[in-house]
Amino acid sequence: MKKTFSKQTFLLFACVFLTGKLFGQGPLSDSVNLKSAKDQLVSNFYLAIGQQSRLYNGMEYFPYDRSIKGNALFPLDAETWATGEVTYDGLLYKGVPMMYDIYKDKLVVLLYNHFTAYTLLEDRVHDFSFSGHRFVRVNADSLVNDKSGITTGFYDQLYNGDKVEVLAKRVKTIQNSTNISATLETYFLENHSYYMRKGNTYYKVSGQGSFLDVMKDKKALIQKYMKDNNLKFRRDPEGVMATVASYYDKL
Repeated sequence: MKKTFSKQTFLLFACVFLTGKLFGQGPLSDSVNLKSAKDQLVSNFYLAIGQQSRLYNGMEYFPYDRSIKGNALFPLDAETWATGEVTYDGLLYKGVPMMYDIYKDKLVVLLYNHFTAYTLLEDRVHDFSFSGHRFVRVNADSLVNDKSGITTGFYDQLYNGDKVEVLAKRVKTIQNSTNISATLETYFLENHSYYMRKGNTYYKVSGQGSFLDVMKDKKALIQKYMKDNNLKFRRDPEGVMATVASYYDKL
């Protein structure tokens, strides 16, 4: 597909410049309107360039065998497209129909014809967001100091601060089992694993103990904070990790 759209690019930035001029002459309260106008211009630009967009390159995505119970998508109850945004080839695309296949660890988007599904080239995806989750790509080969065994792929960013980052790896596997009538059933099973980055070092989090060990320099304060706020790791590990990591960043 062609990737040259210099004329459209010129028109986009010309429109954004003119919009900035118009709104720039008004009061400061118009800044919200300015941002909204620019966002709309960018959205319309991507719609206008259609198949020339850099976003539209990847492999066509095909559905799984219908005999497999459940689906390969995240969230667990996902069944169809959700609207989100993705940073791809250094450009931010908004209002993109997408699905996240966590069995294949692939971001699936809908082609401009609103019919064909395809997977984005994962090494060109920096991050994507939808349904209240932000996923970032970790390149394990580029890590300087890794104590976690983390692998290259997309990770749900539960928290990202100045000192620490908390990540969840969402995975589905295909399982087989025999039911009461001795019929073989095939189904998707979802699992999660957790990691923390402190500075430039990654750690595997297997429970409350390993989680607190990452922040052992403030462990006593954190334990008191958890007790005072009735934070139970087993009851809500993801929520507790995000909350405690935020508290640690402020210490």
